[in-house]
Amino acid sequence: MTILCVRFQLPPMYEAALPGLLGLLEEFTPVVEALPPDAALADLRGAERYFGRSAVELASVIRVRALAHHGVDCAIGAGPGPMLARVALRSARPGVTCVVPEGGEREFLAGRPVAVLPGVGAATARTLGEYGLDTLGRVAAAPLSTLQRLVGARTGRELHEKANGVDRGRVVPNAVSRSLAAERPFDRDELDPDRHRRALLSAAEEIGARLRAVEKVCRTLTLTVRYADRSSTTRTRTLAEPTAHSAALAKAAYGLYDALGLQRARVRALALRAEGLTPAEQASHQLTFDPADEKARRIEEVADRARAKFGPRAVMPGTLAA
Repeated sequence: MTILCVRFQLPPMYEAALPGLLGLLEEFTPVVEALPPDAALADLRGAERYFGRSAVELASVIRVRALAHHGVDCAIGAGPGPMLARVALRSARPGVTCVVPEGGEREFLAGRPVAVLPGVGAATARTLGEYGLDTLGRVAAAPLSTLQRLVGARTGRELHEKANGVDRGRVVPNAVSRSLAAERPFDRDELDPDRHRRALLSAAEEIGARLRAVEKVCRTLTLTVRYADRSSTTRTRTLAEPTAHSAALAKAAYGLYDALGLQRARVRALALRAEGLTPAEQASHQLTFDPADEKARRIEEVADRARAKFGPRAVMPGTLAA
């Protein structure tokens, strides 16, 4: 076992602790990939040789150090590759490392639902389920040509390989700054959709201002809704074009929220995450003949300068000032 997938048991709204926890992993290996808001992948091939310990043994040390230095427990999955480690994490509990046995990858996956594979969404899982391919064991046994007819040539090939335990992924070192998040908790469980939308507008304004401050744009936006029963729903949307424009982010956030069709849901917190960050200078923007859009962007530039001088609440939408 050479790859660990570690999920730190962080309280909500405590994502700021993640960089320090990534530093803990980097004491063992420089090959660490952040999976915000609370997880990371670590490739321990070099560490196993250097420390003379297996990845599972090193996982126990990581867990102890996380508790001792940060007061945070963690659940850990271990496997020969990052995909298998992430699947193993789903069965891991704090204090116990779930391991995919080397050579037994296919048997480990066989009884699990298709949706446990990273990258397999609800639509793909539903399509496969309609044809009785609801577990990875059945997908692995299905002819490749059948899978490709159902979900496409490339997706079908990747799905067939993964269901058979073939993990071609690798851990790509990155930084937690490759995404930006803003969370809006409520003082008490909130039923009012108008207050939900105000929270989304506030989060979109914050993310937009932060993106523009670091001269970045985002390609995707993720909405997480946390409910009173501690469950949550997460939805992601790829934007029409990379942007840091607050109005565009707010529109996308409203679309994600409306698509959930919540009816009197007791919401405890709403969180937005901007992902796929790239330099703004490399992004393209579709020009329009709409003077209102150009005016909004000019006002946004002026508002950013005012916030930089007088504080983040110097300029805000009237809806949020009430």
